Amino acid sequence: MAAGGNPLLNNNPVFTGRARDGRAGYAPTPPQNPYGQSPYGQAGYGQNPYGQPNDLQDLYNRPSATPSQTGRMTFDDVIVKTSMTLGLVVVGAAIGWFVPGLMLIGMIGGLILGLVNSFKRETAPALILAYAALEGLFLGGLSGFLERIYPGIVVQAVIGTLSVFAVTLLLFRSGKVRATPRAMKFFMIALAGYALFSLVNLGLMVFGVTNGMFGLHSAHIPGTSIPWGVVIGLLAIGLAAFSLIVDFTSISEGVRNGVPARFAWTAAFGLTVTLVWLYVEILRLLAILRGND
Repeated sequence: MAAGGNPLLNNNPVFTGRARDGRAGYAPTPPQNPYGQSPYGQAGYGQNPYGQPNDLQDLYNRPSATPSQTGRMTFDDVIVKTSMTLGLVVVGAAIGWFVPGLMLIGMIGGLILGLVNSFKRETAPALILAYAALEGLFLGGLSGFLERIYPGIVVQAVIGTLSVFAVTLLLFRSGKVRATPRAMKFFMIALAGYALFSLVNLGLMVFGVTNGMFGLHSAHIPGTSIPWGVVIGLLAIGLAAFSLIVDFTSISEGVRNGVPARFAWTAAFGLTVTLVWLYVEILRLLAILRGND
């Protein structure tokens, strides 16, 4: 529209080409051009002066960014990171199997790094991988020791661990088992009680108060031939299985809420800790059962 058609622009020297005193001044009135052209060399209607698409429909038709492209955690991230940690556990176990003397180093080092990774504010992949390797040394030495006493026990423990993991995952996927707030309260109480019992049992074994291979686990329930270790072991396996439910719940909520991708390492660490604990409990329960035959 020409400037003369607008009374607000009619007296403006920028658009009229004349100064207030009537002399020519300011920028001259730009020449009128047909629609679709620009007096300044810019694109007119239907064109974009910056070379970008001006049709919003093109933007809407583009695929949405994936979680990995936006730096968010995905299930694939957790699977890859967990595979890396468990792979190091297996490698460390192979070394510990043939070098039993490294079992003590793995046990102490794994315990220290486990606590560090649990309370560390920032995720440290290197420390998580180091924890997995040390735990592997411990598991390798322990497994080799028990395998020489009870042949075939390691294969049984591995199958048992994988079976519990698979059943727990299926129950979680079906929605029949969830880490509800009420269940978490009972879990934390039972876990604290079991941790206290384990510390007491370890102290009794260190100071020679108990003579059994597994301390109080090897003692029999009064009036029966059933070791306490069977009952306690089943309880511990149940706690480890529910700990898997807690891990699965945390991972699902993290993916749904779009937490940063670095937390995939935290999820992998949690799963590794739980699976190591589950394997040790199953291995000990099998050893108690076979030693009681």
